[in-house]
Formats: sequence, C-alpha cells, structure tokens
Amino acid sequence: MPATTKFKEISPFELNENPFKIIGKDWFLITAGVKEDYNTMTGGWGMMGVLWQKAVVCIYIRPTRHTWNFTEKYQEFTLCFFEEKYREILNYCGSVSGKNQDKVKECGLTLMESKSGNLYFEEARLVMECRKIYVSDLDPGLFLESSIEHHYPLKDYHRMYVGEIFSVLTESE
Repeated sequence: MPATTKFKEISPFELNENPFKIIGKDWFLITAGVKEDYNTMTGGWGMMGVLWQKAVVCIYIRPTRHTWNFTEKYQEFTLCFFEEKYREILNYCGSVSGKNQDKVKECGLTLMESKSGNLYFEEARLVMECRKIYVSDLDPGLFLESSIEHHYPLKDYHRMYVGEIFSVLTESE
C-alpha cells in the first residue's frame, strides 16, 4: 500500500467543511486496525469541535457492530469522507458486517496506509486521523428526551469515542 500524492496534509484548524453536512448528510467511513486486522463501517452520527484545547471528533459505535471490536483494540482510527458518487459504497459498508467477508474488496476501494500506519481509502476526498482520548457509553438513564429511546429497540446503546484529530489529508489542488 504505497503512499499517494493525491493528498496534502493540513491542520484540522484549516478545514473549511460544514460538519453537519459531512457527518449527518454525506456520511463517512470509520476504519480502525492495521492492514492484517481491521474493519470499516459507515458513520452518520458524530461531532467536531474543540475540547481540552484539542481539535476533536466524536464518533458513536454500537457494541453490536464488528468495527466496535477494532475501535476498542486499537488506539487510532480514521474517518474518510467521499464524494456523492460513492453513496452506494457507503450504504453497503453500513449494512454489511465485514465479519465474514471483505467489505473493502467487495466495494473495490483502494486501501492505503498513512505515514502513521493508519488505514484510509485513496478514493476519499478528505481523511482525518484520530487518536482516542476519551470513551464513554451512552447511559439511557441520562436521556432528557423520551423520543431518543426509539433509536435503541435492542438496547444496544452506542459508545462515544472522542478522538483528537492529529492529521488531516485533503485532496491536492
């Protein structure tokens, strides 16, 4: 997996993206692990901002998802954001586990390895490398709106991962 020249590295503070759009509307792939042991899944819930004087992202993964195991095992993860033409791949990666099949191979994505050893996809338009700095399970006893509970018919409440964004790769112009 050679490095590509498609990307340039920028500071998270140089990002010019709408987090509501790229997270909630466009979606993204969360990837954790190393090339011999990894998984990826589609994310559509998350937040970006500043916490503890660090650029951070919060992602949410249910413990029933195969990727949860990799996010627990490894300290770092990537978020890959794509153009709309990859929507079908995002739908697929959000609905197929990866436990019994190679989702990346099935989708035809090109797996890359960053200089930090994190995995991302060459087809992405934006990549964030993140290091976990805090985790917490959502506690249904703390929901202040009863309407939230309908998201959890199986009581499989998400785990929140706060990751410091330590590298951002964006397409070179």
